[in-house]
Amino acid sequence: MSTFSHAVAASDERLAHLRAEVALFMRDHVLSLVSHDLRSPLNAIHSWAYVLERKLDATDASAQRALAGIRSGVEQQVKLLEDAVDKTRAETKSLPLARESFPISAAVERALADARLAIVEARGTPIEIQSSVDAQWCDGDRERLAQAIWTMLVFATEASAPGAAITLASSLENASWRVEVGYTASFAALSDAELPHAMEPFARSQAMQPREAGRIAWALALPQRVAAAHGGAFEQSVTVDGERASLVLRVPLTAR
Repeated sequence: MSTFSHAVAASDERLAHLRAEVALFMRDHVLSLVSHDLRSPLNAIHSWAYVLERKLDATDASAQRALAGIRSGVEQQVKLLEDAVDKTRAETKSLPLARESFPISAAVERALADARLAIVEARGTPIEIQSSVDAQWCDGDRERLAQAIWTMLVFATEASAPGAAITLASSLENASWRVEVGYTASFAALSDAELPHAMEPFARSQAMQPREAGRIAWALALPQRVAAAHGGAFEQSVTVDGERASLVLRVPLTAR
């Protein structure tokens, strides 16, 4: 195999790995939401069962069987959450980091190169780079942070009309490295099956749905988890079709 063929194969393998990582973190993010959102009503049902117990006649066999059935159903659902949901997402619940001191520009350049191969070039998307920290170093997991920025760039490209420019701003903010990706949201681009895509249809469809305050699109679970593992934060602005939107990653420059 020629050197060029080896390079192409390596690029394809890396992109496949990046897509798999996004899918893995999205799956675990969804499982986390399911676990959280189901426990609240189950706890309420369990509490109301005790209220009913005090109100009902203890000698009423039918009522007592109904209460026992309610409690048993709640217990079965909680056990299902613990066994099938919580254990399944254990792989990314505690994210290990391969920390090192690295130049910020290296992670940004890696993410840009991978994003261009994945979708940016196919969409004809120009990326405007706004960076004031090319010589700055950061202490963290360079590969994970590059994956996070890649996901942000790919998501912004997916959610933009073909040829529409996106911005990537890299700066320092209160002893933290801040990366912001800006774009103009296009739901038509997300749903157009004829356009080149790097993310799964399910992820693109969900990204167009209304979000509760503080929640992110499921496809962005990887940057959110990577930011949290570094003691930082990830934010997604409100997404309105046809309006500017942003994705912001913040991580400390030094380990915590």
